[in-house]
Amino acid sequence: LRATAGSLDPHSGTIPDASGESASRMSTAPADVITRLQHLRDAVRHHEERYYVHNDPDISDAEFDALLHELERLERAHPDLVTPESPTQRVAGRPIDGVETVEHLVPMLSLDNAYSPDELRAFDGRVRKGLGLPAAPAPAIAPDGATRLAYVAELKIDGLAISLRYERGRLVQGATRGDGTTGEDVTANLRTIAAIPARLAEPADVEVRGEVFMPKAEFARINAEREEAGLPLYANPRNSGAGSLRQIDPAVTAARKLSFWGYQLLEE
Repeated sequence: LRATAGSLDPHSGTIPDASGESASRMSTAPADVITRLQHLRDAVRHHEERYYVHNDPDISDAEFDALLHELERLERAHPDLVTPESPTQRVAGRPIDGVETVEHLVPMLSLDNAYSPDELRAFDGRVRKGLGLPAAPAPAIAPDGATRLAYVAELKIDGLAISLRYERGRLVQGATRGDGTTGEDVTANLRTIAAIPARLAEPADVEVRGEVFMPKAEFARINAEREEAGLPLYANPRNSGAGSLRQIDPAVTAARKLSFWGYQLLEE
């Protein structure tokens, strides 16, 4: 991992990291915990930049998730070390240079992961708390006597999160998630995707959110062409699709047969 860990300042008691941020309060955490926290934050920032901005990851998704989850566990164990600048306190990604930005009317949040029944039960607990419902006793999620909640499970398309704004049924703006508050205006590029209608059947004012992705067949076709031309192969369909969409020239996007999967509708 190409990361530089900071060090605890024994005189000030603050906790600087490689970005210059610091926790202004004293901490009683061991020095090795503080060093590991700073190392993990630097590593997560580095890999977020590679994945979300440059579309060129240098570790697997599972390896990145392991780093992020270790950081989350350490911060839960030492909440006094959490800073607003920590990667756990914001949505990953940022607008790329040279592209107009868009401020989302409603923040676009990222999805979280669960790898065990205990993590699913913890999610159920957060849902119940948010709804003002009593917690379900372990190990059952909804035992007899507890308020039963209905969940829907569906496949996730691993693409680039996009918001589409329609006014009176016409597509007027499309943007990436970016940092969750501000994204990149990629309207012209989105218009080249056949799966995204330029006009709805009804003259509605709505925002549609979903994922732009590269189908596996298109990914294989492009890599075959690159191999024949002696060019480096793309790493995976997700990053290839994201890179294809985030082009200055819409003709580049049009040459890639991207698709779209909508999953959320916001009425304005």
